[in-house]
Amino acid sequence: MTEDQNMTEERSMTEERSMTEEGMTKEPRTTKEKQRQQQEYNEYVKQVTPTHSLGANMAKAFVTGGIICTLGQVILNAAGNMGLDQETAGSWNSLILILLSILLTGFNLYPSIAKWGGAGALVPITGFANSVAAPAIEFQKEGQVFGIGCKIFTIAGPVILYGIFTSWMLGLIYWIGKYLGFF
Repeated sequence: MTEDQNMTEERSMTEERSMTEEGMTKEPRTTKEKQRQQQEYNEYVKQVTPTHSLGANMAKAFVTGGIICTLGQVILNAAGNMGLDQETAGSWNSLILILLSILLTGFNLYPSIAKWGGAGALVPITGFANSVAAPAIEFQKEGQVFGIGCKIFTIAGPVILYGIFTSWMLGLIYWIGKYLGFF
């Protein structure tokens, strides 16, 4: 053996001894240790995973959606009492609900409502307005074009795209069906 090989071998033996003395052996762990570690991990996951009550979440969504719809009905009735026809009153109703949603989003109140009410706050037109306004507000510091312009439809964009594509497909199917005499 050469002198370099002897030194390398001595170093590796010294490192192996020190690793064994420090308790860092290269042997695989025992099955009991693996089971104990898995059990500790499962307990940790159970502690940090939030629990949800389906009944309570459904009730909150029902109440939140009901309040939004009641507010919409109040606006619709008020517009009708002012002499507007049903269609114009409905348009004003949508505009006012969207405006209120955007204002609540701007004052950072709508996320709290949505967190508490779940789908009850996210499904109506107010939830859609929130999904458009929230990214615009969040990214306004990046500028008009690269902030607001690019990010405004990050959440609502796929919904709009899917809606337009679906309506186009249904229109095409209807047109073909009408052409062939099915409709």
